[in-house]
Amino acid sequence: MEIFYFGIICFLFVLAVIDLNVGVSNDAVNFLNSAVGAKAASLKTILVVAAIGIFIGASTSNGMMDIARHGMFQPEYFYFRQVMCIFLAVTASDVVLLDIFNSLGMPTSTTVSMVFELLGASFAISLIKWNSGENLPGVETMGDLLNTSKALEVIAGIFLSVAIAFFFGIIVQWISRLIFTYNYKKGLSKKIGIFGGVAVTSIIYFMLFKGMKGASFMTPEIKAFLNENTLMLLGIIFVVSTVLMQLLHAIKVNVFKVIIMIGTFALAMAFAGNDLVNFIGVTMAALDSFLHFFREGIAAGFTPDTYMMGFLNDPATTSVWFLIGAGAIMVFALCTSKKAHEVLKTSINLSRQDEGDEMFGSSSMARRLVRVGMNFINFISNISPARVKAWVNSRFNQEEVALDDGAAFDLVRASVNLVLAGLLIALGTSLKLPLSTTYVTFMVGMGSSLADRAWGRESAVFRITGVVSVIGGWFLTAGAAFILAGLVATLNYLGGPIGMAITVVLAIFLLIRSHLAYKKKSAEEVRDVKMDVVLTSDDQREVWENLKGHTAETLCHTLDFAADTYETVITAFANEDVRKLRSSMNKIVEEKALLKKMRRQETLGFRRIDKGLAFEKNTWYYLSSNNAQQILNTLTRISGPMKEHTDNNFRPLSPKYLEEFATYQQRLIAVFRGISEVIRTGDFTHAEKYSAEGKWLKKEMSNLRRLQTHRLQEDAENIKVAFVYLNLIQESHELLSEVRNVLRGSEKFFIDQQEA
Repeated sequence: MEIFYFGIICFLFVLAVIDLNVGVSNDAVNFLNSAVGAKAASLKTILVVAAIGIFIGASTSNGMMDIARHGMFQPEYFYFRQVMCIFLAVTASDVVLLDIFNSLGMPTSTTVSMVFELLGASFAISLIKWNSGENLPGVETMGDLLNTSKALEVIAGIFLSVAIAFFFGIIVQWISRLIFTYNYKKGLSKKIGIFGGVAVTSIIYFMLFKGMKGASFMTPEIKAFLNENTLMLLGIIFVVSTVLMQLLHAIKVNVFKVIIMIGTFALAMAFAGNDLVNFIGVTMAALDSFLHFFREGIAAGFTPDTYMMGFLNDPATTSVWFLIGAGAIMVFALCTSKKAHEVLKTSINLSRQDEGDEMFGSSSMARRLVRVGMNFINFISNISPARVKAWVNSRFNQEEVALDDGAAFDLVRASVNLVLAGLLIALGTSLKLPLSTTYVTFMVGMGSSLADRAWGRESAVFRITGVVSVIGGWFLTAGAAFILAGLVATLNYLGGPIGMAITVVLAIFLLIRSHLAYKKKSAEEVRDVKMDVVLTSDDQREVWENLKGHTAETLCHTLDFAADTYETVITAFANEDVRKLRSSMNKIVEEKALLKKMRRQETLGFRRIDKGLAFEKNTWYYLSSNNAQQILNTLTRISGPMKEHTDNNFRPLSPKYLEEFATYQQRLIAVFRGISEVIRTGDFTHAEKYSAEGKWLKKEMSNLRRLQTHRLQEDAENIKVAFVYLNLIQESHELLSEVRNVLRGSEKFFIDQQEA
């Protein structure tokens, strides 16, 4: 028995290490988003500052471990085996759940996941205990076994975090932009001292009352002193920091960058100090339970099913070596995790100032919200005096936007994000409101980007879809955590040692599978280097060369896809393979979405090249691109009737038709592949050959169409299959027209590539 439970403890420690890695991957966005998005320093410098904050926060924290010990259930009513079932279920579920969210690049709350996993596992074991008729003195209802008030606080915290952070993000950023404008460097000497003083004071307030409140050196005496002298200390800090920021500005130091780096350090330290329980709290509680039972329970003659764990109500004490080790693992994960960069990319992309590649599509909810928002803005605009509107618009002149190379937003917004997030978290803590760090930092960023007019009419629907998706993921976390942990805890308890062993094996299997799937996905996702250059480079010639290369890749991909799909759907129709027809139609829809995304990126690229060159090339670009889009539409018109015909089990296409069309089919595919190769290589010497071949095929298709039209008059013909075949001939004729237009437009668009 001792060996079995010792093995469980060892496995929990392994999961704790993994949890630290995946937890940091998820929560790194909280403190890196603003600094990375505004390019306040090099990524290496930002990571070093954040790493120092994490290590100090973790090493000086007491871990706030009590919530894992008795936050969700009353341990005096649970036996040793029952709490071990709960702790194993929570840790295994947490690692798997967070890893899934990280792989998807979606930020979620580690606090919510742990709390609801504890609640779900505790609920499952409590339900079993209650239905078993076990004698539990003092327990009148099953709810007495649980601590449901904490779960209700977390749910309330979700709504409060989202609403409060988003609202104040809008208000504070709007006021800040009125003060500084987009050309924030103008007249900065009159404003920066006070702004810096307010910002640094807010950050230090956050560090003292949130970031360090759980630190081991924060004795009751120190806490009492801080609480009694808060206003005096903040006043002194404000005066000193204001003078210091003004002096730094005088010696040409960028005060905004100083504020951002201090804020990054503060949030990183608070994250490590207060969220450490989310990653190792349950494991430490399991270790204490194991040691306590084998030191005292066995000596007193108890078994795992008879020894109550009331000692878990005592305050937790965590060895400093565990804290230092946890801090080291978190720092390592921060610096090496690719999944952290994926989560960070999502947050930065949704708050980006300029237009670019949108990660999310459009949704009906987002479209409705955009319409409501536009109506509200129009209402405010209509009732506002003309002079006020003119003044406000002059402060929001986006032609003056000053972004560092590659930055998603400017230093003013990054400073507001960090200062406001820290201040709201500190205020929420002092008011006993359970505000989530993840929710606050994310929603402040979204609110400030909205106030900063980063969500224009062309991007708002995509950004809102992204925000709604992330928020939906947060609520999904709570439900998934509760259900998953409850099921695993039930398996652990009812299955006994075998059930717990199955949990261990399943957790290992799922983690390995997730890792391999993510690795495969990463390998398949080739980074679009050309488009990165197009959207970030200031060299118009470099932008133009990469834009041509990207356009060629887009057109070739569409033509190759069209050739493959054309062949696939005809073969599937001949073989009555409705599955393949359905799959091909789904792939066409995906290809349309991809082409739409590529066209949008390339259109943005035209804004970054010489205007004369853009005017000259635009016509030919759109001729090629629009016809590429029409090719996909034509494929839809070909495959749709075929799929419907086959799905209804109508008579198949006769061998006579298949043999008749086979030669034309192969020659059409050859034209597509040949034109694709011409565009890919940039060698248009064979362009006339493929254009002539396409022209000849069009003539043959016209003859074949007339022949099939005459056949329709014959009584022997099956009208349904004859119409499908006629549709194939007509749409193939259209395909040839469209691909020849792609070739014509491409030759005019790319011809300078050889002359340059």
